[in-house]
Amino acid sequence: MLPSDKNGTLLTTIENKIATVQFGHPASNSFPRVLLDRLTNELTYLSDNQEVSVIVLKSEGIGAFCAGASFDELLAVSTFDEGTRFFTGFANLINAIRYCKKIIIGRIQGKAVGGGVGIIAACDYAMATQESSIKLSELAIGIGPFVIEPAVSRKIGKMAMSEMTLAAHEWKTASWAHQKGLYAKVLLTQEELDIEIASFSQKLANYNPEALTEMKKVFWEGTAHWDKLLKERASISGRLVLSDFTKNTLIK
Repeated sequence: MLPSDKNGTLLTTIENKIATVQFGHPASNSFPRVLLDRLTNELTYLSDNQEVSVIVLKSEGIGAFCAGASFDELLAVSTFDEGTRFFTGFANLINAIRYCKKIIIGRIQGKAVGGGVGIIAACDYAMATQESSIKLSELAIGIGPFVIEPAVSRKIGKMAMSEMTLAAHEWKTASWAHQKGLYAKVLLTQEELDIEIASFSQKLANYNPEALTEMKKVFWEGTAHWDKLLKERASISGRLVLSDFTKNTLIK
């Protein structure tokens, strides 16, 4: 577990073949690069852990699920290489979720923005509460959801993705996200969410793990080019984050 500081926290527990991975950060569970790397490495490790059949991905606390990229680190980017490296962190995480041999269930207790929406979309199955509104705010700060677009479009479709992207100041409700396929279920309370997550994950954990792994391969067919694509997209964001528009917007 990481200390509770600017780098955030990461904690994994394993019980009854279910690995629960919890990330956290004081700034609405946003991601500095080091936390992106830690989560990527943890999912890669769990992929080959024979004691694990299912992974539940969750964030700390009862507020926001994930505010996306760390604004402090975005502000600190001063070169194209730095910007590209930062956004490559999200590319690596999405690809780690894609490559992971275990089914990953997202537990979404609150709002998600930007990269947080991309993480939800990359999960194989996601359940949420009614408080779990979503927003893609990137255009409003002068960049765009380039890295996460393939994952989000794969889950909710290109038209819904376009709608979210262009309405960069608009929150979409959990009900909207459910209708579009981002969430498999929406529960009234976090207590109900946890009960449903526990029941569903245990059912999956009792299935043939080899069958789950083979089904995951089927779910992700047609994405082999993402290794290259997401890194190319990261370079676009890495260039745009250097713009005066973005810098001025972030410091307001």
